[in-house]
Amino acid sequence: MTTPRTVRSSPALWFVSYGFTLLGAGIGAAVLPLLVLERTGDVLAAGVLASVTTAASAATGLVSGLLVDRIDRRTVAVVSGLIGASATAALPVVDVLWGLDMTWFLILGVLGAVARLPGMTAQETLLPVLARLGDPRPGRLDRLIAARENVGNVLLLAGPGVGGLLVALLGPSSAVLLVTAATSLLAALTTLAVDPRAGAIPVPEPGPARGAVRRAVGDLVASWRFLARTRIVLGATLVSAVLVAVIASLQTTVMPAYFVAADLPALTGLTLSALAAGSVVGSALYAALIGRVSRRTWFVLGMVGFGIGFALVGSLAAPWVVLAAAALVGLTNAPVSAVLGILIIEATPDAMRGRVLGAQNTLLLAAPALTSVPIAAVASGAGLGTAGVLLAGAAAFTAVLALLAPVFRNLESVPAEEPVPAGAP
Repeated sequence: MTTPRTVRSSPALWFVSYGFTLLGAGIGAAVLPLLVLERTGDVLAAGVLASVTTAASAATGLVSGLLVDRIDRRTVAVVSGLIGASATAALPVVDVLWGLDMTWFLILGVLGAVARLPGMTAQETLLPVLARLGDPRPGRLDRLIAARENVGNVLLLAGPGVGGLLVALLGPSSAVLLVTAATSLLAALTTLAVDPRAGAIPVPEPGPARGAVRRAVGDLVASWRFLARTRIVLGATLVSAVLVAVIASLQTTVMPAYFVAADLPALTGLTLSALAAGSVVGSALYAALIGRVSRRTWFVLGMVGFGIGFALVGSLAAPWVVLAAAALVGLTNAPVSAVLGILIIEATPDAMRGRVLGAQNTLLLAAPALTSVPIAAVASGAGLGTAGVLLAGAAAFTAVLALLAPVFRNLESVPAEEPVPAGAP
């Protein structure tokens, strides 16, 4: 018979919470820009809001990991979810009382963005512990990470679709954001039901007496030094950052401009769906073949597929070539993302996992900003074809370097699992 403790230690609760979080984010991503445009009448306003909130979230990432490694991680995830739900729910309340303008969008958007990254980092640290609390069979963490990628890719398709449906039914009303707030609240409540042992903080080893500020700065420096000096973590982070940056430029610049120029704007959404659908299939294949296909094989196939996919995208040969290439990129990128995520988890001590993941999330948030504007400038000045070639070149160069890098040659040898942190029963 399944006991309450067994249910609480099951990753199923974590996946429910994770799913609610991503669903709400997808709905908000579809609804909020339309609401900003409808209220302000300024096309630039939505871009300004996106840039400011992303910058706020990235800045928070510099210290969010410190919070996650100092305070019970389940508590951080719950409180972050509640703050995010409150910030989103405040938008329709403000709209009714005073009317929304750009100032309110920025204030509440930044508040939600500041809460988002600590919650996301804390949530990510819970899954490896839940994996150790449950079934001890080999490959369990691989399967859970693959499932996480699959859930994320499915909701990448479903979230904006639900948001678009709500806008179609109710119009670009601030009341639609109450659905997003409800999903954040449900995510927080579900996380609260997770086994408390998953959020317990490892007891730190005694060290020299230092002031609180000096200790905090020292801990942050130690986490960034660990990221920089641990070759597998640094390599996985850099490859992940390039993948995110190149795909973001593809989504926000190259594909929309190409399909608008070809008088086929509807294919922009279809190509994004092909990218996500390819990722769903890739994650499912990875999960189904764990133990039968090595991590190195997945990594090689992923890097080769990523390079070929972007070579086809960069060619801009025909709309349907770009569509098929996007599906190939998604198909091959998903297993690589799963492998890189597992490597980082396995190589990072639990006591500093929050800080290391926070640092990594900061880099991944900042990476698109380093490519989106330059690629847009190249597309505007030198033509879309040149921008496509640059993206293809960046992808191919990264793929070749990753395949030749010694750190990625043996991906099966992993450190022994750490003991489960002591916590409340």
